[in-house]
Amino acid sequence: MKPLMPFRIFNKAKIDLPVEDQHWYRIKAEAQAEQTVIEIYVYGEIGAWGITANQFIQDLKAIDDGVSPVVAAFNTNGGDLFDGLAIHNALKRLGERCSSRIDALAASAGSVAACGAHRVVMASNAIMMIHNPWTWTSGDAEDLRKVADVLDQTLEAIIAAYKAKSPDIDEAELRRLVDDETWLTAQEALALGLADEIGTGVEVKACLGQGAAMKRYRNTPQALLDQLKAVQPEPAAEVDPPTKPDSVEPAASNSTGLALMITQGCDKAGISNLIEPLIASTKLADEATVKAALTQAKTVRDLCVAARLPELTVEFVRAGLDAPAVRARLFDKLVGSGKGFEIDNSLPPADDEPEKVKAQLPNPSTIWSARRQAARKGASA
Repeated sequence: MKPLMPFRIFNKAKIDLPVEDQHWYRIKAEAQAEQTVIEIYVYGEIGAWGITANQFIQDLKAIDDGVSPVVAAFNTNGGDLFDGLAIHNALKRLGERCSSRIDALAASAGSVAACGAHRVVMASNAIMMIHNPWTWTSGDAEDLRKVADVLDQTLEAIIAAYKAKSPDIDEAELRRLVDDETWLTAQEALALGLADEIGTGVEVKACLGQGAAMKRYRNTPQALLDQLKAVQPEPAAEVDPPTKPDSVEPAASNSTGLALMITQGCDKAGISNLIEPLIASTKLADEATVKAALTQAKTVRDLCVAARLPELTVEFVRAGLDAPAVRARLFDKLVGSGKGFEIDNSLPPADDEPEKVKAQLPNPSTIWSARRQAARKGASA
């Protein structure tokens, strides 16, 4: 019997794309007026290479008090459909106290996730993209037929998710739009019932730094690609410090530019697990602070790896510890563990150490010649 083939349903893509860790995910509870509002920012890809449904649901469960309004803000080019469906259902379970806000883009699995909220508010210049599911696979003809059947089933799940948001939508028209890979403006989504309200717009390039990922789609608007190409961190002179230490507004272009600087720097240095701790420790104060924190994070990572305690890196970076403080804590950790240090007792080679004599293999010709000479000497004697 053939083993079952695990697979995921992804965005439409011509090739298996490399991992991109340029994402910003944040969840917080903030007091506003007379009530607490739980805000979730999904600014990045959904699924294995970005914001997973497991992470989303566990974090939401940890902070949700069961009564506070929940606002999920989306700016995502999509990702794993199953993760998107799981987030859709998690938002739907919150009922009327949940709304989603599409700040700039909700594409593919992102549109499925956003439509799980009771109320969807789209920025006036935001875009929602809907299309058919896509995957890649291998195998014989029977394997491929099975995968095609699964794709048909997942398409029905997508249609059901949109119809749950807009029960009165014309299903034939919906299927046509999905099949054509349609990029809906806020007005068009509102007319279809996939959005309930049009809000204030934000600039797309200030929110999403993954222009390359957007090229995977068939009908990506050129204007959107042009904006995404222009993503650059904002100059330090234009940075306004946040009014609250724990307040970070992803819609602000300066803060988002600094967040992108962190994600790009971490990706280049191979420390993508430190993106969130760096955002938390720097509070995105200014460009100089972010650059210094990136350099310090690399040093902290190296120290923890050298001490064989890499799991402490996130904790130390989140606390904003410098190299001397990290060394001190690592020393205390190693001594307190009772394991001590590994010491190499071998002496280094001396500078004037004599050259070692190398053994040589016997040379038959030399031996035979020596024996003949000895025989001649015996004969002459």
